[in-house]
Amino acid sequence: MYRINCLNPIADVGLKNFSEQYEITADVKEADGVLVRSASMHEMELPEKLLAVARAGAGVNNIPLAKCAEKGIVVFNTPGANANGVKELVLAGMLLAARDVVGGIDWVKASRDNADIAKAAEKEKKNFAGSEIMGKKLGVIGLGAVGVQVANAAVALGMEVYGFDPYLSVNAAWSLSRAVVHVTNIDDIYSQCDYITIHVPLLEETKGYINAVSIAKMKKGVILLNYARDLLVNEKDVLEAIQSGKIARYVSDFPNPVTAGQKGCIVIPHLGASTEEAEDNCAVMAVQEMMDYLENGNIRNSVNYPACDMGVCTKAGRVAVFHKNIANMITKFTAEFGQKGINISDMTNKSRGEVAYTMLDVEAAPTREIVEALEGIDGVFRVRIVKG
Repeated sequence: MYRINCLNPIADVGLKNFSEQYEITADVKEADGVLVRSASMHEMELPEKLLAVARAGAGVNNIPLAKCAEKGIVVFNTPGANANGVKELVLAGMLLAARDVVGGIDWVKASRDNADIAKAAEKEKKNFAGSEIMGKKLGVIGLGAVGVQVANAAVALGMEVYGFDPYLSVNAAWSLSRAVVHVTNIDDIYSQCDYITIHVPLLEETKGYINAVSIAKMKKGVILLNYARDLLVNEKDVLEAIQSGKIARYVSDFPNPVTAGQKGCIVIPHLGASTEEAEDNCAVMAVQEMMDYLENGNIRNSVNYPACDMGVCTKAGRVAVFHKNIANMITKFTAEFGQKGINISDMTNKSRGEVAYTMLDVEAAPTREIVEALEGIDGVFRVRIVKG
């Protein structure tokens, strides 16, 4: 029996995917797996028996990734599950910025007691008119699940789209419209685009990705959109650029004291992935990832361990080893099995940065003795019997 704890409410459509081998527990200390959305886990004491954390969403800045990796806890996210919801709000943000719809609505509200409001509107509407997005140049920084959908949708709306992503995946490349111009120098986006939207993960090296230096390279009157993470943009630099006229509008999905209510800022209360459909999709994907890992040891969409898939184990046992990505580890593992007289029928080893993951299918049920022997090897974080 696997026990699952939900640190946040998770959509029932996802939880219903759990089989009879699973039960939901309110006590995180007895959980084999944790499902989470926005709850912070950084100050949380991670239970010794915890095997996996699945984030029902894309961002994982609320989870201590390195700490989990060292404990052999696999952290999953659900890339692409909420992409359509975010894409639609990015398009809405561009339209809100292009034409002062918000200002116009506010004027109507303020004029609600004016008996001649219709006549007055004909005089006032020029103040909110704006321009169309068709024919304008859009720069998409980051061509992951969301970025690709935004780029393709913008092409369909008649925009000239430029995309930048030095780590463009094969799947993303296949999904990307041929009309999107893939640039290799981000300065081409800064210097040419009327609209710029950022869709990269928040990492230490991407904090402040958009700042005074990059803003200086942009066209005067550019519209900047941020639906990824607020810390990707140095918002104080953005406010200065708005005051100088360099940036016409800043659209953000992350309310904070820096931009809330500021002139030139359209700040949305983090609605990007907050659709019923997106929450359902994320819940289903998170549960499926969790189940495949707990039952088979397979890793898909992890942010702290490499992808690894050996399917369903048909042998007597399967052992998973979490370890440092250093030389001679495989030799040491196989030697221990050889000494115990256990034959290895299949094996895979994958690495990601400083960590690695090895799965071994064996023809005899693994014993506690072999687990202790593997755990005693220098550089091993954790050993898990997946089957046996």
